[in-house]
Amino acid sequence: MRKVRGIIAVDLDGTLLDSNKRLTTRNLYALENAAEEGWEIVPATGRLYSGMPDFIRELPFVNYVIAANGAQVIDLKRRLIVYESEIPYKKAVKLMEWLDEFPVIYDCYVAGKAYMNESHKAKIDQVIQNKYTRQLLHDLREPVEDLKSFVLEQEQDVQKVQFFIKDDIQRLKLVELIKQTFSGFAVSSALDENVEINAEFATKGEGLYALAKYIGVKRDDTMAIGDSYNDLPMIHAAGLGIAMSNAAQRVKDEAKWVTLSNDMDGVASAIEEFCLR
Repeated sequence: MRKVRGIIAVDLDGTLLDSNKRLTTRNLYALENAAEEGWEIVPATGRLYSGMPDFIRELPFVNYVIAANGAQVIDLKRRLIVYESEIPYKKAVKLMEWLDEFPVIYDCYVAGKAYMNESHKAKIDQVIQNKYTRQLLHDLREPVEDLKSFVLEQEQDVQKVQFFIKDDIQRLKLVELIKQTFSGFAVSSALDENVEINAEFATKGEGLYALAKYIGVKRDDTMAIGDSYNDLPMIHAAGLGIAMSNAAQRVKDEAKWVTLSNDMDGVASAIEEFCLR
């Protein structure tokens, strides 16, 4: 039986993937070597599992995923949800009603799929500057006529609500307004134009804690690598929290180590430094 040496939880966008959303040869080689030495390689992403790139989901050594910012932790081999923390669907609808008062477009994750108002999907190119983010939303958001009515009809709790806004100053103001207006939310951001809203205990940090307990790994034997504000909870939770050099300044300030950028194989550099014999 394979002995688990520890967990390497790694963010995808801006961390493991380069600026062109590719997994480089050096990063892949480092992940393979770490897996061979007993490390569990765990993608920890704001995306749904179904929204992860095929070339990540098909990696043979990936046994677990922290998805939707920790709203779900999945044991892929057993097809089992190890940990789950969702927003009650009526509360999610109230949040979306509140967001309707502002110049944003928003979506939400329900039962492992991403949905968006048809009218909002039509505005993606107007609101979002990053071409990869635009394409991701076009490809992975299923349009519905009225998202609030859809969620009420489904009567299923929501894994994440996120919104996009062009004005960065107003985006930051809205983050503070949400915290003042609502309780029980974890509010974070992974991209310059977005804000992600999860249930209070749906964070990558809570996901990492739950997974470590599930597979019997001590906190000291966990490492987390990320670049954005939604990575901070797992950077704090891990025995060794590492920021990319392209990370937000606060993320770098609060990490224990700063590695190279995502365009310079920073994940591989960190794994080679700390995890490979």
